[in-house]
Amino acid sequence: MNKINAKLTAFVAMMLFFSLSAKAQHGWEVGAGAGVAYYFGDLNTNFRLDKPGLSGTVFARYDFNPRINTKIGIGYGHLQAYDEDSENIFERNRNLSFRSNIYEITGQFEFNFFKYVHGSRDNFYTPYLFGGLTVFNFNPQAELDGTVYNLREYGTEGQFSGEEYYTTTMAAAYGIGFKVDLSFEWSLNLEISARKLFMDYLDDVSTVYADAGDLEALRGPIAPLLADRSLSDVNIGSPGRQRGDSNGNDTYVLTNISLVYYFGSVQCPTISKYH
Repeated sequence: MNKINAKLTAFVAMMLFFSLSAKAQHGWEVGAGAGVAYYFGDLNTNFRLDKPGLSGTVFARYDFNPRINTKIGIGYGHLQAYDEDSENIFERNRNLSFRSNIYEITGQFEFNFFKYVHGSRDNFYTPYLFGGLTVFNFNPQAELDGTVYNLREYGTEGQFSGEEYYTTTMAAAYGIGFKVDLSFEWSLNLEISARKLFMDYLDDVSTVYADAGDLEALRGPIAPLLADRSLSDVNIGSPGRQRGDSNGNDTYVLTNISLVYYFGSVQCPTISKYH
């Protein structure tokens, strides 16, 4: 813990140094972008990239100086995963799936590796790092016999009514990006942004199988059918058997290309009073 605190203190000190020492160029930017979204978790443990969903973002950024920025944005992503696509035998036999739309608000703090000055011939591009927090909403669903069900409503791991997981929660946001000027006002941003969740039910899978009889008594006859989708020739869904892995929380990643407009003014060189 002391090492983590020391690293965090050093990072904050470095940011403050650049914030105070860099030549100021203040200004607002607004941008919009689109790309793809990926899910990684209990239904995608091998980091498959074969089921991307659409993503989009709209944001505002404030440039404190050529090194330090802050950004707030709203975003959307569509996530999905299917055990039938897995190369893992257990996962294929488990045969679960989910899909969910994600709606988020993110605030982040950005650090440019190089000085980035709009309108400059020399400092017109830079890679950057960022970190922040996301508040997002999700709703995991699955299809059974042609009908789409909201999985949370069926307590698929034996949750009692009123004890379901929250569908609006928080995540740590972090990632890398690259920005380059197209002109003084316009620029392109490429950003790969991960969301590490503070919970493990993005996919409605986390712990163990509930007893089918208890689940039916609690939630009705559809609940055990949604909870245990295992193939008929295997016996995976016995009570207490591992259904997911609660030791690691779920993650999703948004990759967006954005067009950005800058509202600041041109920085002119200082003219000496003696000339």
